[in-house]
Amino acid sequence: MFLCVKIWNLFGESILHSKTSVHRRKLKWNDKKLILWALTLLLGILLWFSPPPRGLTPEAWRLFAIFFTTIFSIIAGLMPILVASILAIAVTVLSGLLTPEQAYEGYSQGFILLIVVAFLVSQAVVKSGLGKRIALHIIARFGRSTLGLAYSMMATDLLIAPAFPSNTARSGVLFPIVQSLAHDSGSKVADGTRKRLGAYLMMNMMVSLSISSSLWFTAMAANPLGAQMAKKFGVDITFGNWLLAACVPALTAFALAPLVLMKIFPPEVKKTPSAPEQAKKALEKMGPVHRNEWITGVVFVAMVILWALSGLFPIDKTAVAFAGLGVLMVAHIFTMADMRHQGEALSTLIWFSALYTLSSYLDKFGFMGYVGGHIAHAVESFSWPLVYVILILVYVFIHYLFVSQTAQMLALYAIFLEVGVNAGVPAYLMAFMLLFATNFNAIITPQGSSANVLFVSSEYMTSKELYKNGFWMTLFNTALFMGLGTFWILLVF
Repeated sequence: MFLCVKIWNLFGESILHSKTSVHRRKLKWNDKKLILWALTLLLGILLWFSPPPRGLTPEAWRLFAIFFTTIFSIIAGLMPILVASILAIAVTVLSGLLTPEQAYEGYSQGFILLIVVAFLVSQAVVKSGLGKRIALHIIARFGRSTLGLAYSMMATDLLIAPAFPSNTARSGVLFPIVQSLAHDSGSKVADGTRKRLGAYLMMNMMVSLSISSSLWFTAMAANPLGAQMAKKFGVDITFGNWLLAACVPALTAFALAPLVLMKIFPPEVKKTPSAPEQAKKALEKMGPVHRNEWITGVVFVAMVILWALSGLFPIDKTAVAFAGLGVLMVAHIFTMADMRHQGEALSTLIWFSALYTLSSYLDKFGFMGYVGGHIAHAVESFSWPLVYVILILVYVFIHYLFVSQTAQMLALYAIFLEVGVNAGVPAYLMAFMLLFATNFNAIITPQGSSANVLFVSSEYMTSKELYKNGFWMTLFNTALFMGLGTFWILLVF
């Protein structure tokens, strides 16, 4: 009641003042934020109490109301992603939409624990000095410009990607190097220099992971799974023909993405001509590799090898991460005192698990299939080029509702592929482009892929920056793959 009175007073004072004053007074930011809060809550309440569309259960509709309000509040800057997620999961349980057991399922997911443990290992890589040494070598070779650093890290990602069936594990390899690059280039969150070049490098790495996962058949776990589903439509996808279909759009994206990101999210420092020489001097000052670096290096390489082999052998990637962290703690490289200062890891576990649960149950309650089915049905009578464009665009931007690339593919891939093929879209074109989109749309939100989360947790970027830049870079990927990629696939298949 107090909130309603306060909002009414704000509106009333503003209106009266505008009538009596020669110059209209601009509302203070706090007043605007309170009004935005009220509108957000009103929108959530209206969605909650409005009758669900035919074909949807009240539970599915109300869970969507919570999810939509949560994401909207994050994008609007009303709450940090952690706070919004905590409140959302609490409301789902207290309202009876989900049981406690259902609501907390996300906290037992292995791949989410992998993210958290990989973050802790990355801190050990930095603390030991190994991350600094690797970063200085990269700076010494490519560090004359921020763009040079960006391309060098993207090239590293593209080269190691085919050996990693998990883009989440790959992010665990790349994140500590990017973090060290930022630190040793004088760009840190703590001292307010995050936008010097660290924020750009972090965002660029997220974009890179979306491109490398599109280029290589084995770079993301959902790719082979999608290939199995495509066989039902007469499409045989192999490592070779995937690479053939993806190489032109993906390599073009690799060449252009850092330049596009430089325009829409420019770093404060673009040229660093003296950085290579400074890096060489810093390496000389560091001296030979010491004990902690050797141990961390051996553990890190062993983890990388086991993660890469997890696609061939029954090796649990999360257990590998736990084992690596355990060895580093036994060696006193990462200590309990270090653990106490890792609030970002706990924050990541809480917010990502909460959003994953909400998205998962939207799918389980039938909301995702309902939306996908209605969209597919609406375009059935159109010409196949129009059907193709609409389905791909919808598939890309509906990812706002998903917290897992694999979950989206399982929910919508077969539906969209069947509608496209029935409308006359060439089967290979539709099958490939939907699978590519499963990867290149991953950066549309901070939670759009588990591979994003380490970079998001670095705090180099705000939620607003992540959503804004994620949208523009997803639009870039979509335009490039649907333009050049469509032409190329029709040419070679």
